[in-house]
Amino acid sequence: MKQILHIISSPRIEVSASRKLGNSILEKIQEKYPDSIIKERDLTKNLVPLLEEIHINSFFTPAESRSPEQEIINQYSEGLISELQESDIIIVESPMYNFSVPATLRAYFDYTSRAGYTFQYSEKGPEGLLKNKKLYIAFSSGNIYSKGPYQVYDSNVPYIKNVFGFYGVTDVSVFRAEGLSIPGIQENALENAIESIMID
Repeated sequence: MKQILHIISSPRIEVSASRKLGNSILEKIQEKYPDSIIKERDLTKNLVPLLEEIHINSFFTPAESRSPEQEIINQYSEGLISELQESDIIIVESPMYNFSVPATLRAYFDYTSRAGYTFQYSEKGPEGLLKNKKLYIAFSSGNIYSKGPYQVYDSNVPYIKNVFGFYGVTDVSVFRAEGLSIPGIQENALENAIESIMID
């Protein structure tokens, strides 16, 4: 039995290519692991607050010294992290927004990137604490960023891979619905991406 965490970041609903691609990945996983337990974290329905001083101070204040407000903030962060810790498979849907990830996803990482939870520091440097997990990235974009002259502009997929790599998640598969705004490519871009899905 697999524990699946499905993270959604696109504010678009019906027309979102990343949602459609992510759902297709989930369906393929369910075909392979029919008894899976799915947890959905839709970041557009339950917005993660943008980091402010009180949030940062809460993360760095020892438990015995936290105020009631700081403890609520800490528990919220720990709740997000526990979903990652408990999962075997993680699906992250991430459309390209201004060469990077949606703000909702960036805010999520601000609350889950915590020393002692998703990574730790030792004499040898940082070490990820989320081991033996599989990450699938459902990426969508109007242009093509996987190759060619605009590849250097992609601060989306590399960023997600770097964050999760820092967490210790190194088994990553990326499926891309690219060229969704380019005539001659857009007509089949999503279909081709869905057909390319392979579940390890």
